[in-house]
Amino acid sequence: MTTPTPRQRLTLFDLPLDVVTLDETLDRLGDLIYRQPRAPHTVVTLNPEFIVQSRTQPDFVNAMQVADLVTADGVGIVWAARQLTNTEVPRAPGFDIVQGLMQRHGADLRVFFLGAKPGVAEVAAQNAARDYGIQVAGVHHGYFDLPEDQRVAELVRDSGADLLLTAMGAGRQETFNQYWRQVINTPVMIGCGGVIDVLAGNADLAPAWTRRLGVEWIWRVGLDRKRWNRAPRLAQFVRMVRAEKKRLK
Repeated sequence: MTTPTPRQRLTLFDLPLDVVTLDETLDRLGDLIYRQPRAPHTVVTLNPEFIVQSRTQPDFVNAMQVADLVTADGVGIVWAARQLTNTEVPRAPGFDIVQGLMQRHGADLRVFFLGAKPGVAEVAAQNAARDYGIQVAGVHHGYFDLPEDQRVAELVRDSGADLLLTAMGAGRQETFNQYWRQVINTPVMIGCGGVIDVLAGNADLAPAWTRRLGVEWIWRVGLDRKRWNRAPRLAQFVRMVRAEKKRLK
């Protein structure tokens, strides 16, 4: 395997993937948060479902291609990078990035919680303020339609947040962050899926052993009926990787 180099960027299925550890990710995002003058930056935590879903969503592809940082969220991406580029890519999962930033910066960090069902972001924000000492810049649920996007983007902008957690589901959260990034002008905007639900206590974080091995998705899909429809996408991803590897030979 090749040895990762600083800021090395790979390409998987026309999508970027940064070879970056969790600590390097936290260092880089911490620098962006407090850099002057303020400028917006988007973060994508890439997983197999993103790649499968993006095949039919050009806007989603664009949002990922122009993201400032794209990390490997799970073992599926690590495996694909190994198969297709012969490179070992470290994992930097969304929850670990969010938790790490809040632990590192505490009271110096203003966070906007955007997403989940009405009322959930408020609980997540309260818990994060209690557990990490962060400042809550604002909260808003994720159940709004496209005509309301500008209003919500301006709400985030006016909050003066340093970090925006956008949890509105794969594709929707990334395209929102990208399309409105100049309006929002928040230093770090990260699409973070179920992180707000986890912070609110509405969803369990996978056991530590599954996260260490990078197989928490197996635990989640196996035990949560609502996630069973994800299994075909994961199988499709495996087929895509195998077909691409054969093509590259």
